[in-house]
Amino acid sequence: MHEQDIREILEAVRARKLAAGAAIERLKHLPFEDLGFAKVDHHRALRQGYTEVIFGKGKTPAQVAGIARAMLRPKRSRQNILITRADGKIFAAVRRLNRAAKFHELSGVITIERKRDLTGKGTILVVSAGTSDIPVAEEALLTARMMGNRTEHLYDVGIAGIHRLLEHREKLEQARVIVCVAGMEGALPSVVGGLVGVPVIAVPTSTGYGASFGGVAALLGMLNSCASNVSVVNIDNGFGAACVASCINRL
Repeated sequence: MHEQDIREILEAVRARKLAAGAAIERLKHLPFEDLGFAKVDHHRALRQGYTEVIFGKGKTPAQVAGIARAMLRPKRSRQNILITRADGKIFAAVRRLNRAAKFHELSGVITIERKRDLTGKGTILVVSAGTSDIPVAEEALLTARMMGNRTEHLYDVGIAGIHRLLEHREKLEQARVIVCVAGMEGALPSVVGGLVGVPVIAVPTSTGYGASFGGVAALLGMLNSCASNVSVVNIDNGFGAACVASCINRL
């Protein structure tokens, strides 16, 4: 539930277009709804500007569907539903609830898009070093879009062929926030950070050979970046990077 939803209810009561009892019925599940196995945070958008996102990994298809059902239940709500780290079984359960559900198999993201309002001020650019990093980059891209941002992407522009990145200097300079996804040694965010004057959110991926230690090498490289406008999220956390980018883009 967003601030505008509550405002409309209160104004309807004041104008005597909505009875107090009906208003209470709409508000009774605030601030959260207890499903037994989960407490659905209906107040998230009111507090933070974006609705609760469902993390699919470790949950059964029935549990994910139950949370999604609770989020879809308010008839007047137009909130987008975003489910990360999902699979085909979870998608099948969710699609039975809502035929508009889409499964983005590459990233493991499920979206139910019910509004396309832009709340971000500029463009969030998602950059990936290699093709193997695209699944995490796509998670970031879809998250940013579902949170009301204008987005663009730039894939496979790692430092092994730096000319591929430099060809897109104009696009880099036009972005308000950049999410930079890289595995191996994780050097790309430092290069991007040195080219722009905006926040660069670095996402280390688990892509790499044995000594990359499942993304730890990239994580440490990014934490030691010489570019002072680079910050870092956890390994493979495209969602978290997009969330922070969205908050910055609304400032």
